Amino acid sequence: MAVAAAHPNIALIKYWGNRDHALRLPSNGSISLTLGGLHTVTRVRFDARLAVDVVRIDRRPATPAEHARVASHLDLVRGLAGLAARAEVTSASDFPVGAGLASSASAFAALTLAATAAAGLDLGRAELSRLARRGSGSACRSIFGGFVEWRLGDDDASSFAEPLDESAAWPLADVIAIVSQSAKPVGSTEGHRLAESSPLQPARVASAPSRLAACRQAILEQDFARLAEVVELDCHLMHAVMQTSSPPLLYWAPASLAVMQAVRAWRAAGDPVCYTLDAGPNVHCVCPASTAGAVAARLRDVAGVVEVLTASAGGPAALLSPDDPRLALL
Repeated sequence: MAVAAAHPNIALIKYWGNRDHALRLPSNGSISLTLGGLHTVTRVRFDARLAVDVVRIDRRPATPAEHARVASHLDLVRGLAGLAARAEVTSASDFPVGAGLASSASAFAALTLAATAAAGLDLGRAELSRLARRGSGSACRSIFGGFVEWRLGDDDASSFAEPLDESAAWPLADVIAIVSQSAKPVGSTEGHRLAESSPLQPARVASAPSRLAACRQAILEQDFARLAEVVELDCHLMHAVMQTSSPPLLYWAPASLAVMQAVRAWRAAGDPVCYTLDAGPNVHCVCPASTAGAVAARLRDVAGVVEVLTASAGGPAALLSPDDPRLALL
């Protein structure tokens, strides 16, 4: 038995679309910031007496689709460990799930670490990242802390994430404007499949290396103006692909647009803040950590914002000791 915790991450340069859906090999590389203060905690216990895997998520039985996805991931771990036993999996998150906050990233990063440890495997972080990718593409980035880059890779063995700046020497924060806590009607897994139906996806993928280079340089040089420009451009390109897929994915809500317009006005007035959205309506507002409190206060005044969460740079996925207070989530 082992218990692990992992943080979600916010993609600054987005992962959207796969070259290989079964292996979750991405169409382009991506860069993210791991989000501290938000957690998924997962306990895995292998038990030869179990006839089937038993999965509970957020204190309820997993849905059939959730159960199948977790069991499939456990099969990968069992294959590596030469293990036949079924497992009891208990997982919980302290932030809204399925609403564009990368809950699958933290969930499969935590599941990967807990399951491999419980199975007696001692994997390096690159191998953990590669394995987590098989459960949820963005989970490969949540194995690490700080700023993380998921390299495109050529195949299953070479597509994994690595730290870009795990110390997060540039103290940025993500102030998240929650405009909906409901799970999205079309999940990211299906969205990745739809990406190839958009006539804009080839252009987005072809131009991704230049945006990756610009984002990487902005982070290493701590150039917020350059970061804001490329992060918002990349966000709009991804959502343009979503909105022109067949059928189209319309994740934005009226309040999403209100927040984006407010953020652009604040930046035009001289405040260092920019926005990005994953596959959901909630808006991530990236800013220096020193101004996060002021940004949060402003966001609460935007019509349609129901809650505001603030996350600083988070650390890597980690195994938990029996006295860790995060176990109370379970």
